[in-house]
Amino acid sequence: MGYSPHRTFKTSSIAFKDFYSELDCDRNASQNDLKKAYFKLAKKFHPDVNKSSEAKERFSKINNAYETLSDDNKRRVYDQTGMTGDE
Repeated sequence: MGYSPHRTFKTSSIAFKDFYSELDCDRNASQNDLKKAYFKLAKKFHPDVNKSSEAKERFSKINNAYETLSDDNKRRVYDQTGMTGDE
């Protein structure tokens, strides 16, 4: 079995999270913009306020996104790799 330039490799299917879209923000959003977006969405999807079935999951995603993007070091790693550093 020799080298085949047409060999394909299966990679694990890693679902990268788009934290910016989770917060409805642009990638170049300021920390202030991220904070405003976070509080707006957190207020809308907080499980104590929003009783819909997807509110709890959406609220969790919003929190995860803000936790990463609000920290300059974590945001830098995320922007470079698409990962939070916890993965």
